[in-house]
Amino acid sequence: MFNYEKRLQYPVNIKRTDARMAKAIISQFGGPDGELGASLRYLSQRFAMPYREVMGILTDIGTEELNHMEMICTIVHQLTRNLTPEQIKEQGFADYYVDHTTGLYPIAASGDPFTAATFQSLGDPISDLTEDLAADGAMA
Repeated sequence: MFNYEKRLQYPVNIKRTDARMAKAIISQFGGPDGELGASLRYLSQRFAMPYREVMGILTDIGTEELNHMEMICTIVHQLTRNLTPEQIKEQGFADYYVDHTTGLYPIAASGDPFTAATFQSLGDPISDLTEDLAADGAMA
């Protein structure tokens, strides 16, 4: 069970709209290395872990990734709220705006929608933890 605090861990308070920046940052939400995939990776893999302590760590990390996702979505929302039609067109946001207006949709900056195909859950603790390390950039 999760406990949800109705506040961001790190408050976001962006005053100026910038659709170009939002389009780049949204990859951190639904892109191949985004927070949505990261949270699902950890929360899915936890069930196959042979030790409760490892299962607990993966649960903690997965819920922390959900927190990151919430911050990214807040950033994108604040960057895109109150956009003018001119800003939408000039800042390259029109293709996203046509389908989603300023709603948050898990998508990569390239325009590719989120897919679970960007992560793996094999049920083998060594394979899963190795992927986790690689996905978080801990392995070179």
